[in-house]
Amino acid sequence: MRVCFRSSIKPALIDEYKRRHAAVWPDMLRALKEAGWNNYSLFLGTDGLLVGYVECDDFDAARARMALTDVNTRWQAEMATLFENSGQAPDEGFQVLEEVFNLDAQLGAADTTASRSATS
Repeated sequence: MRVCFRSSIKPALIDEYKRRHAAVWPDMLRALKEAGWNNYSLFLGTDGLLVGYVECDDFDAARARMALTDVNTRWQAEMATLFENSGQAPDEGFQVLEEVFNLDAQLGAADTTASRSATS
């Protein structure tokens, strides 16, 4: 499954957020991969809007696997002060966005429809 989510970084701390993500701890990187976070990217706007994208088997399960790791607990504590809602761990405040369009899915459906029409 593909998941897109949003959160918010305090605008005054954007440079610090970028600095920390320029060199994520190797054990955190490995934990994410082992927990099933694939093709994971973060995008950050100049206003602090943070958008994440990840491919995984099940987002809730992948988050639960990360929650069991010590490195995630340490990372979330380090990052919490940078987020707008610092009353919770950053990874608990993700707002999942609904996917409303996917080019590959629609192309596949269009190709299948065209193929059926050509054989009818």
